[in-house]
Amino acid sequence: MEFRVGDVDAEYERIKDSITELVQKPTTMPWGNRSLLFRDPDGNLINFFTPVSAEAIQKFS
Repeated sequence: MEFRVGDVDAEYERIKDSITELVQKPTTMPWGNRSLLFRDPDGNLINFFTPVSAEAIQKFS
């Protein structure tokens, strides 16, 4: 599942103590999104992302 959030880094700080399986700390991806990947208690992969490049921001505007 993917969720667009206003600030991936702030969300990571808010939930990091609750994450049981961190897959990837906030990272800027080559396509322009900053992304946080973790698994929920059922093992589903969750992606919180924030567009940060001009191209990605335009895509989601």
